[in-house]
Amino acid sequence: MPRTLGDPWKLAHLDVPNRVVLAPLAGIGNWFVRLQAKRYGAGMVVSEMVSSFGVHHRNEKTCEEMLRIDPAERAAGPGGPICIQLFGQEPDVMRSAAASVAHDTTADVIDLNMGCPVPKVCKTGAGAALIDDPDLAVEVARAAREGSKLPVTVKIRSGRRAGARDGFDLAHRLVDEAGVAAIGFHPRSAQVHHKGTPDLDLARELVETLQAPVILSGGMSDPGTIRRAFEYTGCEAVMLARGALGNPWLFARLLGTRDVEPTTVEVLDELEWVMQRAVEHLGERRAGRYLRKFYPWYVDRIGGSKALQAALQATDTVDEARAVLAAVHELSVAA
Repeated sequence: MPRTLGDPWKLAHLDVPNRVVLAPLAGIGNWFVRLQAKRYGAGMVVSEMVSSFGVHHRNEKTCEEMLRIDPAERAAGPGGPICIQLFGQEPDVMRSAAASVAHDTTADVIDLNMGCPVPKVCKTGAGAALIDDPDLAVEVARAAREGSKLPVTVKIRSGRRAGARDGFDLAHRLVDEAGVAAIGFHPRSAQVHHKGTPDLDLARELVETLQAPVILSGGMSDPGTIRRAFEYTGCEAVMLARGALGNPWLFARLLGTRDVEPTTVEVLDELEWVMQRAVEHLGERRAGRYLRKFYPWYVDRIGGSKALQAALQATDTVDEARAVLAAVHELSVAA
């Protein structure tokens, strides 16, 4: 029988109920974004990028907010692992941070970021910069596994620079030498960020040669493209990142539980759910500003005007944003 995205699979000793994963989204993938993905069917979810130094030094915001795993995440959707993603370039610090995550949270997996192309991360030697120092990258991964005693996965790019495949080579070392349980592979170089076409031939080669599951990331924006990439590469699972922003329905469509785009009312109702969770997470004052990054994703889905976008960006509170959206909701219901 041909594989489907709805099939279960194994990550180390863990059962994963399907092959659609929420990617780590820096500055975004908090507990309620993960909960949203679970509500729509995601079989595994990964946290936003968390500093190993912040955890090691017990930074309050890092430990109280960024490491929060809400009980609702366990109860929602099909279940499945919850992963905390750490970044950092010091093995001893990573060992300490991974141990803290394992002890202080209910995380099932530690994911390591070795693909972030952002200069402020790379200049510290973390993120994609670790591709240039494979010996250190292996040490960091080994330290995370030893410190946490949990399965460790690594998200990595194909290379640091365009045309390179040193990330591909490092993926093999991470599995063979550090005991990494799976690789999240983004087959574009760190140099191009999110531009260009993912190299699915390279991803397919990694699947065929790596002695561990490969989770494919990069360019996962619509059901047809994602299914073709899944079939062509033979990857174990697909990882949704930017394509799922403001579009949790993509999980359901890939899993066959939905076959139509959401209505305007559905989109606005989902945005209201997000706004309620943001207030719960951050409080009224901080949520008002934090949500400005979320509004464009949802407004774009309903064909909202530039004026609507500008009005939402001008709000300071959640109630102000609700007042702006109320008129759009009324018109949609009337239609």
